[in-house]
Amino acid sequence: MDGTKTTTATSWQNRLGNPLKNKWVLYIISIVGFLLIWDLAAVTHITGKFLPRPIEVFIRLQDMLVNPLAGKTLLEHLWFSLRRVLIGFGIAVMIGVPIGVGMSINKYINAIVKPIFDLFKPMPPIAWISLAILWFGINETSKIFIIVIGAIVPCIINSYNGIRLVDESLYDAIRILGANKYQEIIEVTFPAAFPAIFAGIQISLSMAWTTVLAAELVGAREGMGFIIMTGMNLGRPAMIIGGMLVIALTAWVLSALVGYLERKICPWKIDLNH
Repeated sequence: MDGTKTTTATSWQNRLGNPLKNKWVLYIISIVGFLLIWDLAAVTHITGKFLPRPIEVFIRLQDMLVNPLAGKTLLEHLWFSLRRVLIGFGIAVMIGVPIGVGMSINKYINAIVKPIFDLFKPMPPIAWISLAILWFGINETSKIFIIVIGAIVPCIINSYNGIRLVDESLYDAIRILGANKYQEIIEVTFPAAFPAIFAGIQISLSMAWTTVLAAELVGAREGMGFIIMTGMNLGRPAMIIGGMLVIALTAWVLSALVGYLERKICPWKIDLNH
């Protein structure tokens, strides 16, 4: 009987473990600690009088949920930004990944595309805003164009490098089994390069949010960039930080969805979170 009790107690100890080794506990501690430091900095005016308390930001977000800003509520503004990001990000992935793959697999594509890509790669996406407005006007097309320009670069780079850096021993192993070139690409190249390709997609998603804000700061009447700019013009830091937090949470959800898709497509990838 005592042995059974001991086994049960040990089982519960193993389940509970050390709370500090539980990643969810650490996440909560991190968030609570951040909010406490933020509130302390706001109360003591360490950064001046323009840092609102977390509760003030929360109240401002509640207000924007029900009271329209420029005729639209917070969720409507978020939808405009989200739609632009998804369209621009989707176009960037559909164009960027094939270009990167083509450059790494075909020497002729590489010889034609790489010099042009290397020329335009260092240019910041924001530098294209003026041309985008001249070409397309202040409308959705110009904003999506800027997002595509910003998001396509990581897709191309990671797809290109991911395939180039595949271990040669993997090719040697499948060649011994009599595989042809097509089988090498399908069974070795793509599976080995998928983690790098998805890393590029994750970076592209972050760049899409960065560039949509830059695009919306110029001439937009809707979107999260418009909310942030309005908060600056009206001297309402709670509105600015509230907009930033909404963007961060939305981007985190989208990033988690991409990560989930990656785990489904390439479950062999090592996940350091587990």
